[in-house]
Amino acid sequence: MCPTDVHIVELDVRSHLSKKLEPFQLIMDTVKGLKPSDVFVLHAPFKPTPLLGILKMKGYSSTSERMDSDHWVTTFVHKKNKTSAEFISAAVLSGTTPETELDSVSGVASSSCAGRPEGIAVAAEHNDTQTPTVVLDNRGLEPPQPMMRTLAALERCKPGEVVLIHNDRVPVFLIEELVNLGCLYTVEDQADGTAKVRIEKG
Repeated sequence: MCPTDVHIVELDVRSHLSKKLEPFQLIMDTVKGLKPSDVFVLHAPFKPTPLLGILKMKGYSSTSERMDSDHWVTTFVHKKNKTSAEFISAAVLSGTTPETELDSVSGVASSSCAGRPEGIAVAAEHNDTQTPTVVLDNRGLEPPQPMMRTLAALERCKPGEVVLIHNDRVPVFLIEELVNLGCLYTVEDQADGTAKVRIEKG
């Protein structure tokens, strides 16, 4: 069955990246303007793996297809609209989306328990199954790496678990996302001008 009245919102960030501009805020601003029935199609020069985890936390499943050596198309569908994921992916990618990619979307939807899917590889090295706390030293990383790294780590956590991060400065954009995600946090300014943030997953 094909869904009707599908509204596709496309964003191509390849030109931004070619000019060494950071497109993360542009992407998140676009996502904030989406309705659950909208489909978000992102064009990028690589598969945006950290972004997949961030938007998964916001309720989006995704499919990715490599169209060329420097062109990936990733389609995001909100969980409230997940029944149209296969149709939309086929339409956007002209039927070239591999079955394994579509299966992975179904897997994401089925493995999400109350909207809490499994984590992604970005934070795997920091995850200790014996303790509830993940510690990340984000100092020296260029934006938006600290934010993406932190959100990916949060995705791996269960409700009530804690992520402790150490950043070069107070992460203003991250804090805005934490409020949106319903996470509790405390910020400790350090004597050297850096900041430690304790985040409890809601």
